[in-house]
Amino acid sequence: MIRRDFFYKPIEGYTGDFIPYYKNGLYYLYFLYDHRNTGKFGEGTSWYLITTKDFVHYQEHGEVLPHGDTFSQDLDCFTGSVTKIGDSYFLYYTGYNNHPEFCRQDTPLQAVMLARSSDLIHWEKCPQTCFYPSDDIYELYDWRDPFLFWNEEKQEYWMLLAARVKEGPKRRRGCIGLCTSGDGLHWDIRKPFYAPGLYMTHECPEVFCMGDWWYLIYSSFSERFVTHYRMARSPEGPWQAPGDDSIDGRAFYAGKTAGDGQKRYIFGWIPTKEHRNDYENYEWAGNLIVHELVQNADGTLRVKIPDTVAAHFNQEIPVLWRERIGNWDASAEEISSDARDSYASIVTSGDLPLRCKIEAQFSFSTGTKGFGLILRSDASMDTGYYIRWEPHMQRMVFDMWPRKEKRPEEQPWQICGDKPYFPELERMCPLDADRYYPVTVLLDDTMAAVYVDQHKVMSLRIYNIQNGKLGLFVSEGAARFRNVKVSLPGKQKEVTV
Repeated sequence: MIRRDFFYKPIEGYTGDFIPYYKNGLYYLYFLYDHRNTGKFGEGTSWYLITTKDFVHYQEHGEVLPHGDTFSQDLDCFTGSVTKIGDSYFLYYTGYNNHPEFCRQDTPLQAVMLARSSDLIHWEKCPQTCFYPSDDIYELYDWRDPFLFWNEEKQEYWMLLAARVKEGPKRRRGCIGLCTSGDGLHWDIRKPFYAPGLYMTHECPEVFCMGDWWYLIYSSFSERFVTHYRMARSPEGPWQAPGDDSIDGRAFYAGKTAGDGQKRYIFGWIPTKEHRNDYENYEWAGNLIVHELVQNADGTLRVKIPDTVAAHFNQEIPVLWRERIGNWDASAEEISSDARDSYASIVTSGDLPLRCKIEAQFSFSTGTKGFGLILRSDASMDTGYYIRWEPHMQRMVFDMWPRKEKRPEEQPWQICGDKPYFPELERMCPLDADRYYPVTVLLDDTMAAVYVDQHKVMSLRIYNIQNGKLGLFVSEGAARFRNVKVSLPGKQKEVTV
């Protein structure tokens, strides 16, 4: 079955960690299937597979690595990697089981396990290769997410793992473990590959080379849920942290990469929220999102929307501005407001389509406190989602108004500012006055991704406000917006916003 969906998820259930592999123009995207329905599907996590050439159209192949039973090490088949060795493909994965029946055997909860294939679709498990950590170096209960690569200098395979050393503060023992092998089958356990003493754990570790730089990718949930990267001139380090060491924000996790030798992409997931409510906690698993990674001159990485996804939205629709607060000057090409001691906003006459691409270029004057876009605003501009740039803080944030759900017995003043910490999503975003920056927003039902200057991205999950208009705003400053466009995917019914 082929699905057209750039924020892919199964029809029933959600996507967990993705394990990408590229071959002959096709991206094989294995993922952990979160059914969220144990009554129907029972316990356990399996690997499923989708393939794509453009990150818009996905061929579903179903379950390719089934999980084991209650008494098997791999009741849950968790994250790993796929590598070609000789004429075979090796799929190393995490076998995890915390079921009480299994735990009575006094076996570690996590192990490295192997399956092999000749075609990347049909896999045969090799249970005899299962192995656990060495308890003289690592804790026994964190040994997961194996990533395999060939170390050309050492002429051997290296396997990286999310692990923990046995000594040090408990919340800072997280490390990236290392195993080495000459044949990819028999492994020697070594001292950690990377152990900075920073986090609880370093999940989904990966290394890759781009130009003259090596990059280490991992995700952590200690101080914040985020996918980090580090840089080095060698796969053995030393690893340095760039000024902004994150790929995306809180609503993106477990990023892993693959490329065709020319371009490289990172695949993660946008988490859902409990009860489909903006004010609830994030959950594990959600929808796929794909970013392209681009190398800057200094070796740091930037993030942009994949060209194929951007090109998919090729039907531009008219944008007509209507209700406004404050003074706005509008022409066919540019709309601006000077609100140096106040707040100004303006919205379109029609509602945004459920699925669309929004494009604009913005500029601001020195001293401006804030400005940005409103998604799904009502006509009074009293509710909506805000993408706000704050030049004095050198950041962009995701906000909404109001910040609390109104109960029937409450008056309007009782719901203002009740959740002052709601801007939980923020990204470092250096900006200079009097320069135009391009911004692109992908919007699809309960998800969005905001790309700025083909450099920064902030992924979002949005539930409570399901319809509304596109808006612009300025807070205590002056800003200009030009070439504001809204586009639909493919040929669609004509609409106006």
